Amino acid sequence: MALPVTDPRVYTDFAGLDQLKHGARANDPEALRAVARQFESLFARMMIKSMRDAVGKDPIFGSDQEQMYQGMFDDQLSVELTRGRGLGLADVLIRQLQRMSGSSPGATGTAGDAQGDAAGAASASGVSTASGTAGAAGTAGASAPGTSSQTGASSATRAAFIRSIWSHAVDAARQLGVSAKGLAAQAALETNWGQKIPRDAGGASSHNLFGIKAGGDWRGSSVSSETQEYTGASASPTTASFRAYEGPAQSFADYVALLRSEPRYSAALGTGDNVQAFATALQRGGYATDPDYARKVSAVAASLPETLKLADARPINVTAGTL
Repeated sequence: MALPVTDPRVYTDFAGLDQLKHGARANDPEALRAVARQFESLFARMMIKSMRDAVGKDPIFGSDQEQMYQGMFDDQLSVELTRGRGLGLADVLIRQLQRMSGSSPGATGTAGDAQGDAAGAASASGVSTASGTAGAAGTAGASAPGTSSQTGASSATRAAFIRSIWSHAVDAARQLGVSAKGLAAQAALETNWGQKIPRDAGGASSHNLFGIKAGGDWRGSSVSSETQEYTGASASPTTASFRAYEGPAQSFADYVALLRSEPRYSAALGTGDNVQAFATALQRGGYATDPDYARKVSAVAASLPETLKLADARPINVTAGTL
C-alpha cells in the first residue's frame, strides 16, 4: 500500500519530504501538518541523540557498525514516536504558524484546538467560507450567498437562528439518520446564521437554508443572487439561481429529498452523530466546491452548545432533539 506523499513515515523517504516542501509553500493545510510532524520528529531525534551521548559508547563491545545501525534505528524511532498525537510540539507549531498567517485552524487540528476552531468558523471573521452546492439536477456550481463573504454574527443572532430552525433540523435528521447539529451547522454556514439567505429583487426571503440551486428540473420559484464559486483554492464571483421556498420547513424537506435522491450523497446518510463523517461525505459527493467545507461544517457544529451558552440559552440536547 502506497503511503500519501504528505505523510512520510520512513525517515529515508526523501521524495515524500521533497513534495512536502512544495505543499508547504502552497499553504496546503495537510502539508503544513506533515511538515510540523517532521520538525517534531527532528526534535525527538535530537533528544534521543542527547540521551545516547550521555550514556556513551560501549568501551568493550561498541563499534562503528553498531553506532551506524543504532543511529538508523533512532532515526526511525523518532518518526514513530511522533505519529498520532505525538509529543504535542507539532500542534503548537501549527497554531503559531496559523496565527502568523491569519488563517484558521485546519481539520487536522487536535481536540484541544476544537473550541478555537469552532469559534473561528462560527463567527466567520476574516475567513472565506464559499461552499458551492449542488441542485437536484446533479449540477455543482456556485456557492450559497451567505458563505461567500461571511460577516460576524452576534451570539444572540446565532442563538436566534438555531432556535428558529432546530425543530426542522431534528425532523430532517431523523429522516436522514444523521445529527441534527450537523444539519443546523450546515444551514448556519450556508446562510451566515440566517443573515444572508438569498432574496428576490423585492427583498423577500427565499428561505433557502442550504444553498440549493434551481436546476433545469426545478419547477418552483427561484431567486437570482450573487455568490462565489471555487476553482481549486481560488474563489471567483458569479451569479446563480437558487430555489425559493414558502418557509424553512419546505427548505428542509427539499434538502432531505435531494440527499435521498442523489446516489452520490448516499454515504452521508445514516452517519448518526458523526458530523465530520456526514460533512466529509457531502463534500466528496460534490455538494460543495469549497475544499475546506467539511471542516467548516464540523467546526460550526462544535460551536453550537457554546453559541447558546453565550446567549444565556439552554444547551442543545441532541439525543432528545430539544434545545
